[in-house]
This record gives sequence, structure tokens and C-alpha cells, in this order.
Amino acid sequence: MADVDERTPLLEHDASKAELLYDRFNAAEKRLIIAIVSWGGLVPFLTSGTFIPSIPQIAKELNTTGNAVSIAVSIYILAAALGSLIGSAYATFYGRRPTYLYSLPVMILGSLGVAKAQTIQQLLVFRFIQALGASPGTSVGFGVMGDIYRLEERGRAMGSYYGATLIGLALAPTVGGFFAYHFSWRILHLSLAAFALAAFICIFFYFPETIHPGTRGSDQYRGVHPSWRPVILNPFAQLSMLRSPPILAVSLGSLLTLQCDFVMLVPLAYTIGKRYGIVNEAIIGLCFLPCGIGNAIGAPLSGWISDVVIIRWMRKRGGIWYPEDRLRATLGGIFLPVAVILSGIITRYVPGVPGLAANLVCLFMTGVAVDLVLTPCGAYVVDILNSRSAESAAVINAFRYIALSVVTSVILPMIHTYGHLTTNIISAGLACLGFLILWMTILFGDSMRACVDIGYTT
Repeated sequence: MADVDERTPLLEHDASKAELLYDRFNAAEKRLIIAIVSWGGLVPFLTSGTFIPSIPQIAKELNTTGNAVSIAVSIYILAAALGSLIGSAYATFYGRRPTYLYSLPVMILGSLGVAKAQTIQQLLVFRFIQALGASPGTSVGFGVMGDIYRLEERGRAMGSYYGATLIGLALAPTVGGFFAYHFSWRILHLSLAAFALAAFICIFFYFPETIHPGTRGSDQYRGVHPSWRPVILNPFAQLSMLRSPPILAVSLGSLLTLQCDFVMLVPLAYTIGKRYGIVNEAIIGLCFLPCGIGNAIGAPLSGWISDVVIIRWMRKRGGIWYPEDRLRATLGGIFLPVAVILSGIITRYVPGVPGLAANLVCLFMTGVAVDLVLTPCGAYVVDILNSRSAESAAVINAFRYIALSVVTSVILPMIHTYGHLTTNIISAGLACLGFLILWMTILFGDSMRACVDIGYTT
């Protein structure tokens, strides 16, 4: 496919009409859309983040080990990868609105099943279903931002969206710990089902279709394929985008930084919790809060920075847009490896309240740094593949989810075998490699895009 200009719509080559695509909704309507989509985006973050603090309680009630229940984290991540691909494929074919309305009931069903699980096997099956229904919210949300915001506005919009959803990540462990301690993990998942139901009702009544007119795959089937008959799509076909060197590089670079979040948080009850004698699930949940707050601050901050960087470098180049300029904003998170290593050192050598307080600061720094990378990376792939924005976001998410399902399954065994500090040093080293990959993409983006043309918007 030939390259097309950012201000040129997929099927129409008139620049003035292209501008109208982003003016279909006024500022107030766009804010409402962001709020609704953020609610939908909160569902996967709350569903994933509330689970970890309750792992010890679940293990005790189901008569199994923490390591066995931790497999549910990997299962969730793997299912989230699949759900993200399925959701984005159908969001491109049928539109954003139907995807939300079909995926959320699946999440509700899975949550009810988790709440009723009596064995570890039942827990894993329903956790898979829960993730399958919850996960499309994130990638489809990125697609919506690409639908309604121009290039120079997109970073801020995505930062606002991602920051709003990451409030859920900030609050999720605290909420999960609170429910586990004062009620039970079963009540927690019933509450998640109710939250998803409320999001479904809100989307059903107030969320409009945002995909650009005439660009849905189903539009090509009008008069040929009966409207009542569903079209079966291959969600894995989107993974062919990973043939693109810049897409693969951004996927890998963002993965190698994001894994720091998981290395710090997944074993928290067995690292910081054990070191400082914290056994109360609610207090353990509060220990997750600094990282989540850091995420919620880092996302909108990095979105704003990436827009400023794009505008500034376009001026330097006389109005020429170089997509990889947006990735320069990721370098603001270069302090991430330092925070991860410091946490390991502090946990080993600093006891008591000072050690716990210093660890919480490291968690906050980790949260900020990770999102200084993730938001510009997400905006970048939407920039260069605007007509397939939901799919491109889903591919990167799926790549990260699949890899993280492996990472999360080995974190606790690594800590038990090699120790907390060694595990954190390895994680920090991987983050450094991630930043190197992103820097290479900034330097050689043009050449990388020229290697394999998958229909870039340039």
C-alpha cells in the first residue's frame, strides 16, 4: 500500500475533507467520549490489578500455593493478548461501539465464574474468560483517540486517556487488598462484574461510533454479505505488523521497560511485604499505590511532552514531520533502571520504616518512568498506522502480554533461587536494553520503515 499523508483520510484524498473527520465532534463531545472510553479502559486495569494482593488469601482458601495462584496472573496476561487482538480486529471491521458492547458481557460472565470458583482449575478457566472480555477496552480506546484527534493533539489526548485508566491501576491493588481483608476476594469479583455492567450501560446509551465513515471492513460487504450473518475474522493476521522493524522495535523497547513494573509489583507480598513484616492484605494493597500514582502522573505528562517534541522538531525541520521524533519523549524515563536497582538494595540492607518508605519512593519513580515510555510508544504506532490504529495498539499490547505471561511466571522462582536484588539487577539491565532499542529507532526510523512497507501514514 502506498504511503498516505497524516491529514489525508483512508479513502478520500481531499485535505479539507480530512480535517472535517476530526471536527465531527466538538470539544465537549470529545471530552465525554474520553470519559466513557476511560471507563471502559478502567475495566481491564481494575480486573488485573485487584487480583495480586488477594493471592495469599486465594491460595489459602483453595488449599494451594501462592506460586500456583500466581499462574492465574500469567493466564490473565495471555488471555488479554488474545482478547486484545480479537477486539481490535472486530473494532476495525464493525466499529468501536459494537466491540465494547460484545466484549463487556464476556468479562461479566468471567467475573461471576471467578467469584464462584471452588478449585484452582476453575479459577484459571474463568480468569481466562474474564481477561478475554476485559482486554479489548485498552486497544480499542487507543483507536478511538486516533479517530477523533489530529496528529499534534494526539499525544495529550492519549496521555489523558491512559492517565485516567491508570487511576484504576493506582487504586486497584488498594481496592483488592481492602476487599480481601474486610470482605473476600469473591465479593471483589462480583463487584468487578457490577462495575463492568455499569460501563456497558453507559456505552450503550451515550457512546457514539467514532471510526471514520467508510473505513469499516463491513462497509465493503454491503449488498454482498447478509448483515445478520457474522464475519469470522482471523485475529492473528494482525501480528503480521510485527514484520515492520519500527513496530517490532517499539514493541520490544516498551516491553523491556514495562517488565520492571511487573518485577516490582507481582512479588511485592513476598519481597517488601515479607521483609518488613506486612501480612495485612489491605496494607499490602496500599504499598502498590505509589507505583500506580506514578503511572497516572507519568501518562498525561509524557503525552504532553511528546506533542511538544513533535511540534518543536517539525518547526526545526521546516514543517516536515518525522514520526520517530515522538519517541524522544521516552528518554525522560531513563532513570527507571536506577529505581529498580535501588529498590533491591534498600530491601536487602535498609530495615524498618526508613527502608519501607524508601521502597515506596522507588515504586513511585518506577511508575512515572514506565509511563514516560509507554504513552509516546502508543501514540507513535497510532501516528504511523492511523487507519489501523486499534489493530496496531492491539499488536503491541499482545506482544507485551504474551512476553509478560512468561515473565510473571518466572519472577517468584527467580527471587527464590537468585534473590530479590539479583532479579532486580537483571530487570534493570533489560530496561537499559529497551532504551537502547528505542534510541536506535529514533536515529534510523526512516530506514526501518523503508525495509517493510505495511501502509504507513507518513
